[in-house]
Amino acid sequence: MLKGIVDFSLANRALVLIGAVLLVLGGGYALTQLPLDAVPDITNVQVQVLTKAPALGPVEMEQFVTYPIEAAMNGLPRLVEIRSISRYGLSAVTVVFEDGVNVYFARQLVSERLAHAREAIPPEIGSPEMGPVTTGLGDVLQFTVEGDGVSAMERRTILDWQIAPRLRAVPGVTEVNAWGGLPKEYQIVVDPSNLIAYDLSLKEVFEAVERGSRNAGGGYIEHNREQYILRGEGLVESLADVEKIVLKVGSDGTPITVGNVAQVREGAMLRIGVATRDGRGETVIGLVQMLAGENALQVATRAREAIDDLQSSLPKGARVVPYYDRAVFVHRVIRTVVTNLLEGSLLVVAVLLAFLGHVRAGLVVASAIPLSMLIAFTGMVESRISANLMSLGAIDFGLIVDGAVVLVENVVRRLSEPEGRERTVRQLTAEAAHEVMRPIAFGIGIIILVYLPILTLGGIEGKMFKPMAWTVVFALAGSLLLTLTLTPVLASIFLKKTGREHEPRFVEKLRRLYLRALDVCFAHRLLVIASAALMMLAGALLATRLGGEFIPRLDEGDISISAIRPPSVAISEVAASTGRIERVLKRFPEAITIVSRSGSPELATDVMGIELGDVFVILKPISDWTTARTKGELIEKMNEALTESVPGVGFSFTQPIEMRFNELIAGVRSDVGIKLFGDDLETLRKKGEEIARVVAAVPGAEDVKAEQTSGLPVIRVAVDRDRCARYGISVGDVLDTVEAARAGKVVGTVFEGQQRFALVVRFDDDAARTIDSLANVPVASPGGTSIPLGQLATIAMDTGPAQISREAVRRRIVVELNVRGRDVASFVAEAQERIVREVTLPAGYYIRWGGQFENLQAASRRLAVVVPLALALIFAMLYFTFGSIKPAALIYLNVPFAATGGVVALLLRGLPFSISAGVGFIALFGVAVLNGVVLMTQVRDIESKTDLTTLEVLRRACALRMRPVLMTALVASLGFVPMAIATGSGAEVQRPLATVVIGGLVTSTILTLFILPAIYSLFRGHGSSVAREI
Repeated sequence: MLKGIVDFSLANRALVLIGAVLLVLGGGYALTQLPLDAVPDITNVQVQVLTKAPALGPVEMEQFVTYPIEAAMNGLPRLVEIRSISRYGLSAVTVVFEDGVNVYFARQLVSERLAHAREAIPPEIGSPEMGPVTTGLGDVLQFTVEGDGVSAMERRTILDWQIAPRLRAVPGVTEVNAWGGLPKEYQIVVDPSNLIAYDLSLKEVFEAVERGSRNAGGGYIEHNREQYILRGEGLVESLADVEKIVLKVGSDGTPITVGNVAQVREGAMLRIGVATRDGRGETVIGLVQMLAGENALQVATRAREAIDDLQSSLPKGARVVPYYDRAVFVHRVIRTVVTNLLEGSLLVVAVLLAFLGHVRAGLVVASAIPLSMLIAFTGMVESRISANLMSLGAIDFGLIVDGAVVLVENVVRRLSEPEGRERTVRQLTAEAAHEVMRPIAFGIGIIILVYLPILTLGGIEGKMFKPMAWTVVFALAGSLLLTLTLTPVLASIFLKKTGREHEPRFVEKLRRLYLRALDVCFAHRLLVIASAALMMLAGALLATRLGGEFIPRLDEGDISISAIRPPSVAISEVAASTGRIERVLKRFPEAITIVSRSGSPELATDVMGIELGDVFVILKPISDWTTARTKGELIEKMNEALTESVPGVGFSFTQPIEMRFNELIAGVRSDVGIKLFGDDLETLRKKGEEIARVVAAVPGAEDVKAEQTSGLPVIRVAVDRDRCARYGISVGDVLDTVEAARAGKVVGTVFEGQQRFALVVRFDDDAARTIDSLANVPVASPGGTSIPLGQLATIAMDTGPAQISREAVRRRIVVELNVRGRDVASFVAEAQERIVREVTLPAGYYIRWGGQFENLQAASRRLAVVVPLALALIFAMLYFTFGSIKPAALIYLNVPFAATGGVVALLLRGLPFSISAGVGFIALFGVAVLNGVVLMTQVRDIESKTDLTTLEVLRRACALRMRPVLMTALVASLGFVPMAIATGSGAEVQRPLATVVIGGLVTSTILTLFILPAIYSLFRGHGSSVAREI
């Protein structure tokens, strides 16, 4: 079949060239449709269920809201886990499904179960709702609303009602979340003494206001053969309208209105979050979240354009100032990838021209690069694979041209032979292609085969590396097709007969040196083979010294700092504290912009208490840094400055996307999370702190912190039912008073055009500023007297849990930490040993390790299946190629020898084993056997056509195949060199893979050119006649 393809192509050259033109046109169009992103979205399939219940503390929230939702979700089809957080006024339940589940199907399943959960939740508490359809890569644009002379309330209103609606209309945007500012509401601030004076209760005020602000429909009236809709309009439209609402009529017939008992004003809701910027005070943050599955670059660009368009329509003085744009990061990473590919292609072309000594031949081979990539781009578009760091990160143009190198080198050699003078260029090209098409097809086929097991990877590593494997498979399949069709056609058109041997002088000298060295290997075969065996044994021993990590940390270019304060901190102190943090960080000239956000946003997708905050530091390019040379050094200096200048606050350093991924995937924000499961919150707290102290002493542990679950100050108002009964006051009246003390009760809505604001009944701030003032708040009794709240309930200061976290329907606490200066695997091994030795857990309590280490373990288990599968496929393909175990086993020795080189290269560069390196080994094994196949095919071909001795056969085959073997090894390794030494964004992920391939190709090429012939000669039984045969 292969021969038929080559002959058909050469017989129909015009048709093949037309096909190439169509490929350029179709591939060019596909390139314009190819989505761009920085990295693949590795977030698992999950649905968030969010519930706001301002009246409930963490324990009540868990009991009345979180647990019923968890119970309803338990047992869903293809469910992986359920995680939840219960805080003051907020519940967030995360339902995680298996990979491959359609997110909209998952939301449908959750929606159906939510209907049952709502029945178990008291209606006055709150109604659970699903969060937006977004992922860990969903935050594509972040901005602040600034304005000289524009108040915090006005800025928040502008965001909520002008900016957010416009951005939600942008294709691909699922939500615009708000953080900070003062959310506007209309407040009816009741004076308790006036209620007593007019013999009114809070309940009567609630009911009267609810009735006094509404519209009604009365059907329709027919008049003069026409139909008129009957409408009753009674909605309040201003503060004055609210003041005129009648509460009751006095005994003398005088109406008592809201204005008689309360002050009506515009005010701010109680905040659950605060935002600041650049140390200048509070600001308002907008967070544009992308719909899952959309193109991040396009969505971010559209959102940025929408912001530019609406700037002119904002009120005077207001403006939108973006500070984080995903498009910038995407462009930075794609620039790194494109630079690596361009530099790699130049190195490949340089090697081709140098070894072939023939410009036209080099260009014929190089033509396979862009055309194969166009085929790959077409496959990526059809498979909905974005062009990103991973999908393009393993593309090696050396691999793409390997087949073309072997074919064109053979064509050049045949055209230079005097025996070919009587035949045409087309005939010689066909003969040359026939000689090498089988090893080319099988060699490329083997490389494709070893990538196929990567497609079986699941979890995060599957999402990271499957796109890469598909892209390489598309490119190599395209390369094989072009090598058998277009390359022979171009060679027959552009290459000419020379009738004499012509190759660069350095290649001739290199061949002479090589043959001398080969003769030495033949003369000392046993020593050479023993040395090779020792090298492989040493490689196996060195492999045990490699540390382990999941995936190298991708440098996003910016820094995210988590700030942890005591749970009792006030929101005003948080704003002041973040301002101090920003001013300290502003001392570093590397920082462009610093934005902080604490607490939770309006749509609480990020459930944080006000004591927790994220500080985003947008940095200059590293080439402009003066304070530090590396990011690690800059982080260390920033940490020292913050610890010294802002005492009482703990800091943890990470990156924006990395933090979001860790939180969504594993429920923790750091590299390693030690999850302690149990039932009693106090026991969990004590043991968590004990574990934190133990792991903090392990070398490499940084930013160690136990999850804060206690220390939340609480003023408990415990209703005394006996006293209430004595005065004829219901428990509901007492609780209405407590509710109105600060947050207030929503009793209606005030419309301002399209804008709508809550209408709230509450007391003045002074009514509940202290325990004494709260105890003196009067509660109206049916007899017309007032009873102080302190006589109807016990009011006392207390402390309660700040947060209750649950996983797998059990309470748990997490000790989080980052690992610096060593690999994660060895750190966890030492930490586990110390915890077992130094921490005693009560019965029923257990530890589970999460974060990046959990991902590493899961990926290692999958690689333990995938790597043997790839190795088995390689051997099966070799056996199928040669039809015999001996040559297959001989070439198969390239695999352990190549692995040795990869291990040594990792050690020399100080890189631990990672999933990226593991995939590099899989790719290396396929490339390593290619040259062995080319050489062994030549050996067997000469053996079948001549009666030369084994050593003569080997010398001739090695002399003929030295150039293609060196060329394929060099172009494959040099194609990865830019990735191995790159320093741009994303280079960290590519570096281990490229290092493994380069190091492995060095050792496998040595084995192919020297050790493999020595072993083959020993197999053939010519050990006693070496000297004579040489």
